[in-house]
Amino acid sequence: MNSATLHTPVLLHEVVDGLAVKDGGLYLDGTLGLGGHAEAILARRECSLLGLDRDRTALRYAMGRLSPFGLRAHAQHASFADFAVHMDALGWDRLDGALLDIGVSSMQLDRGERGFSYRLDARLDMRMDQEADVPTACDIVNTWDADRLREAIARFGEEPNAARIVSRIVTARKKGGIRTTGELASLVEAAYPAAWRAKARHHPATRTFQALRILVNDELGQLNRFLEQILGRMQTGGRLLIITFHSLEDRLVKQTMHRWAKACLCPPSARTCVCGHKPEAVLLWKKPLVASPEECAINPRATSAKLRAVEKLAGQ
Repeated sequence: MNSATLHTPVLLHEVVDGLAVKDGGLYLDGTLGLGGHAEAILARRECSLLGLDRDRTALRYAMGRLSPFGLRAHAQHASFADFAVHMDALGWDRLDGALLDIGVSSMQLDRGERGFSYRLDARLDMRMDQEADVPTACDIVNTWDADRLREAIARFGEEPNAARIVSRIVTARKKGGIRTTGELASLVEAAYPAAWRAKARHHPATRTFQALRILVNDELGQLNRFLEQILGRMQTGGRLLIITFHSLEDRLVKQTMHRWAKACLCPPSARTCVCGHKPEAVLLWKKPLVASPEECAINPRATSAKLRAVEKLAGQ
């Protein structure tokens, strides 16, 4: 199977240009996927790249795709939150650039057995790493108490109908449980009021599936861990680019990058600055970059993508 046909990298030109790739530079692709972004980065200059991914299947495709670059390309099965361990193993002290493309790949969505998609009926799984010893979406749906499940779907899916959905889930559990993506998708759709279904831009199950995926893979926790470490492992002038696909991740990235760029962290009520904070980075652009209409027409996945970026300042 040709990996290049399985996934179209989002905002590819914007990413490579934004990283300002240079000869001899050291770069991190924390969400390697099928290697589309990494391939373009390595092709731009004589640089080296470390790619990480939790999906073993995607990693195998990416390693094949990057093999022409020889020793300049390094790939490891790992979460991007653990990037520092793998940098150290290579003897890398500082990065010249880093990229995260957060979200589910087209390959993961299109392979029903992965259990990510409400469009394909399969076992309800949603683990990025299918060998990881963590609860699956099936485990969560069938074992969490109603209050905890309702809160999670409302928070991580930003789902206004969470209570109605969980009520249906609890009823289904009494009749034998929910085992497949198709069963869950049908249940969520039935829980939606008819008027909501008629006006919905996306399938009613979209937000519930998002919430479960975030829970199963600890996506926000992983992103927090990464953001806490990454700036300290970048060169002065190094650039960090992050592509997000939903508001929870984008809000976290935006708030963190804006905090790095602030000259003062004192509360608004303070008359004078007493925090002594200095800007750690500068925003590359004030608003996130989004895909062009032409790219969205070719790759619908790009429609919800937002690209934010910072450049690290001296002395940090």
